[in-house]
Amino acid sequence: MINPQIGKGRATGRVTLSAVARHAGVGTMTASRAISQPERVSQELRQRVERAVAELGYVPNRAARALASAQSGVIVVLIPSLSNAVFTDVLSGIADALDADGYQLLIGNTGYSELKEEKLLGVYLQSNPDGILLSGLTHSKRVTQMLASSSVPIVSMMDLADDPNQLSVGFSQFDAGYSMTRYLIDKGRRRIGFIGAQLDERTLKRAEGYRMAMANAGLADPRLEVMVSDPSTIALGAELLGRMLAVTPDCDAIFCCNDDLAHGAIYQCQRRGIQVPQQLAICGFNDLGASAWMNPSVTTIGTPRYRIGFEAATLLRSVIKGESIATTRIDLGFTLIARESA
Repeated sequence: MINPQIGKGRATGRVTLSAVARHAGVGTMTASRAISQPERVSQELRQRVERAVAELGYVPNRAARALASAQSGVIVVLIPSLSNAVFTDVLSGIADALDADGYQLLIGNTGYSELKEEKLLGVYLQSNPDGILLSGLTHSKRVTQMLASSSVPIVSMMDLADDPNQLSVGFSQFDAGYSMTRYLIDKGRRRIGFIGAQLDERTLKRAEGYRMAMANAGLADPRLEVMVSDPSTIALGAELLGRMLAVTPDCDAIFCCNDDLAHGAIYQCQRRGIQVPQQLAICGFNDLGASAWMNPSVTTIGTPRYRIGFEAATLLRSVIKGESIATTRIDLGFTLIARESA
């Protein structure tokens, strides 16, 4: 679990080169050489130092400031996509919240990859950032170690943490998935399919909410799920609708984990002469701009993306400045928007 280090000074808790050297059983100069000039030490020494670096989560501080408490004026923001409108809205909120304070943003696109997130964070921590904004709650062991050892304040966005020591701003992805499925059940739909793509932690939590609602209604059927790890696109939505109907032709509603999948599903229905919503209801998630103008318009979950970015950045700024905060967990909720498609 990531520790936001609330109330701790920037100078405490950071793993030093000396600590790495002690852990590896070598001198500080040897450890430094193994990291910066590995060709100048033996393979055995290099491996010992590399193990110590990995186990302690050490990150070189290239900013080389005289005092560890000096502020860099840099905020690191890691998001999984720069092309997805969901995260460009979040970035807009972050930029607006921090603009007056003159912070510089280091924005990294992880591409939904844990390895890329590790590499980006390792590079960005060398700039001695004042704070970090992360997408989601789940990260690799290596990322968790680097964050814990850095003592940099962290706010997680898009979801809500259970740990009261973890700063988070967002909404319950599980509840949103449950609510949309319950809406379709209340509309009289019984064979409700779920189409998921990318399979990041947020999609998986929406799927969990869907499963719970279906199970509670006695309607659960694993054949009604089509889940793939491919990036979410309109074309993929059309393809996955075809897969769904090939396995469960009696499906009477489909909950898509993103609006672009829902758009593709609707286009596929139109090509096949399937009436929406009379024969097949289609729902999406995130309320993208085009969803209100589709024909039929898309029933979806509206998410407060700009506000998530703005409130997360505002909370982070307060922690950096040592100000008191009312809560570590800000739930901005979601809105079920009923339109013509369901």
